[in-house]
Amino acid sequence: MTGEVRGRTEPIRVLLADDQRVVREGLAMLLGLLPGVEVVGTAADGEEAVDLAARLHPDVILMDLRMPRCDGIEATRRLRAEPGAGQVIALTTYADDRSVLDALRAGARGYLTKDAGAEEIRAALVQVADGHAVIDRAVHHHLVDALGAGPSGNETGSAASPPLARPDGLTPREAEVLSLMAEGLSNAEIAGRLVVGEATVKSHINHLFAKLGVRDRAQAVAYAYRRGVVPPPGTSAT
Repeated sequence: MTGEVRGRTEPIRVLLADDQRVVREGLAMLLGLLPGVEVVGTAADGEEAVDLAARLHPDVILMDLRMPRCDGIEATRRLRAEPGAGQVIALTTYADDRSVLDALRAGARGYLTKDAGAEEIRAALVQVADGHAVIDRAVHHHLVDALGAGPSGNETGSAASPPLARPDGLTPREAEVLSLMAEGLSNAEIAGRLVVGEATVKSHINHLFAKLGVRDRAQAVAYAYRRGVVPPPGTSAT
């Protein structure tokens, strides 16, 4: 089934890579039922995913991280080196999978757990196809923990992992947007919470990215926890 998605006249072309046949076929069937989404191919490992992406030119590749021959991280790295390659969303079985961070460093635009619902998957595909990043709430805090530690588990700020640039000063509204991002809210949800337009939210996010010296939502959220903009995961405000 196809249809228009947020102004798109063509369906989002998706390539799915997973080494488990039952998962691969199940996800392909689910994706095929989503409006505005077209599954153009499936791959059993990262090597096949890279080859199919070169031939099929998908908009988005849903990439399992743990596959034989060529895992999802290496496949993502190779895809990012190819001009015009589709954007990658990493698929993980476990919410605390630390390899998600490696996938983001390799160039993935976001991540989802395999138990994500149909609407959650569709929303992620739309976001990434539109050039945005996706943060699954289920792995959100685990990623923050990983970003807050160096390669040996030390706090960020060691010689091996320098701290982010000091901000020039967030406005109260930018700090509020950052706090809501840290809660895992999407741009649309933030706009609804603040009763502003989604374009206004995007503008605030672009400004705070520049001020914080970060590239994406994941880094901004990690910054928010490290610098006390929001309480650390597992704590409550007093």
